[in-house]
Amino acid sequence: MEYDVIIVGAGLSGIVAAAELADAGKKVLLLDQEPASNLGGQAWWSFGGLFLVDSPEQRRLGIRDSRELAWQDWLGTAGFDRLDDEDSWGFRWAERYVDFAANEKRDWLHSIGIRFFPVVGWAERGGSLADGHGNSVPRFHIVWGTGPGIVMPFRDRIRRGIQQGLIHYLPRHRVTEIISGNGGVTGVRGERLAPSDAKRGVATSRDVESLFEVQGGAVLVTSGGIGGNHDLVRKHWPARLGRPPARMLSGVPEYVDGLMLAASEKAGGRLVNRDRMWHYTEGIRNFDPVWPNHGIRILPGPSSLWFDAEGRRFGAPNFPGFDTLATLGAIGKSGYDYSWFILTRKIIEKEFALSGSEQNPDLTGKSIRMILSRVLPGAPAPVQSFLDKGEDFITADTLPELVAGMNRLAGSDLIRLEEMERQIRARDREMDNKFAKDLQVTALRGARNSLGDKLIRVAPPHKILDPDAGPLIAVRLNIVSRKTLGGLQTDLDGRVLGEDGHPVPGLYAAGEASGFGGGGVHGYRSLEGTFLGGCLFSGRQAGRALAKK
Repeated sequence: MEYDVIIVGAGLSGIVAAAELADAGKKVLLLDQEPASNLGGQAWWSFGGLFLVDSPEQRRLGIRDSRELAWQDWLGTAGFDRLDDEDSWGFRWAERYVDFAANEKRDWLHSIGIRFFPVVGWAERGGSLADGHGNSVPRFHIVWGTGPGIVMPFRDRIRRGIQQGLIHYLPRHRVTEIISGNGGVTGVRGERLAPSDAKRGVATSRDVESLFEVQGGAVLVTSGGIGGNHDLVRKHWPARLGRPPARMLSGVPEYVDGLMLAASEKAGGRLVNRDRMWHYTEGIRNFDPVWPNHGIRILPGPSSLWFDAEGRRFGAPNFPGFDTLATLGAIGKSGYDYSWFILTRKIIEKEFALSGSEQNPDLTGKSIRMILSRVLPGAPAPVQSFLDKGEDFITADTLPELVAGMNRLAGSDLIRLEEMERQIRARDREMDNKFAKDLQVTALRGARNSLGDKLIRVAPPHKILDPDAGPLIAVRLNIVSRKTLGGLQTDLDGRVLGEDGHPVPGLYAAGEASGFGGGGVHGYRSLEGTFLGGCLFSGRQAGRALAKK
């Protein structure tokens, strides 16, 4: 047998597992349908946020965190309610992952050269009770170098493994079938696609040059989820989130198609929690797209006012950056596929960031000079580019002009100026005191008690209709497809389980294909920083388990 392990998918979890296996002296075949330019997969495009607990970065900012608080937040967020069945292994993975984040994770990453930006972000703030959804404290640690900064240490280990003859990397090899025989999985079949020199993320052809078949001691599926396949997303869209959007942007390349999930199921693996998914509600169309229908997510601070398509302001917990899934449901139940932010120049200058390594050249390029320029007047350069060129942005000096522009962009007169002005003025009156009944106003004032938020994330509270804070800005927000929270059910070694609850011999899974561990480590919701972290952890777990095989 030529290979100890065949890995299907060269994304983050796949290359982490391959690196672990090569370090243990195992022979690995790493297959991927995309060109070599895509090594590292979606992680390369990410903002590079990782969930860490009680880190030195938190402590330097005066943030008191603990494993107990993180576990409380995880349980309140996940809402595991299928513990005797589909959540049984996801729950166990969650316990292990929170332990990992509170202990070994940072030291392990530090040992391979990964460093962190000193200001810790506060994602998914919750907006409910202490034991409900959300992070009680900031935990979103941005990697110095963003997504590429995470991928490159593992890419270098892959290259070393190739030089040592331990890793055989074959891009443009599309697996279509997992081979079973002799009581277990023995290899894979697929198509060798035509060579391509396409850049990372760009759509490639599916022209077949020949077929291939290869045998191995085990097959590890690390092929991702279904976010690029909108038909599958709509098929599994749960009723609790309202109707599935007819129009949706893609936050991932179209090769994230879910085909290997179907192949794994055919080989005897069990797919669980298909109805759990994570899509973003603050999407804007990329004016310079890399892949078809390319959407970029706004990472908002808490001050923008959020309205549905008819101009009705959302209530708690549907504030920017508080509860992604609740807001997704509110939009779905509104009867429309989009919503609106209304904000000011002061807010956009301090509170708008864009997700993605390419949208943050200062952090990605590790440029202190460029980072310092963020404190200067004006929106960050990537945000300003969208203000100037993005189809979803409207700028106006007065509210009547702004509302007229919103209705023109929507192609309807859904928003009534009088009602919009009434709601904004009601909110603005809450700014006359240091206390308020408006929960969003209370929340943004509370956020500024966090040093990181006060320094770079949350604008000083002000009235939206204050001319000195203008001009006014409206942003049409689209749904952006992103993550699959369910997946192949796996035990703590990454072994794929069958319908009978027993491992399918020789079949393993990691990363998004396994719901980031166990078929759904997140339950219903994410605390953020846990997708990259879930790929790192599940890939490492599977790689180390297979190395002992």
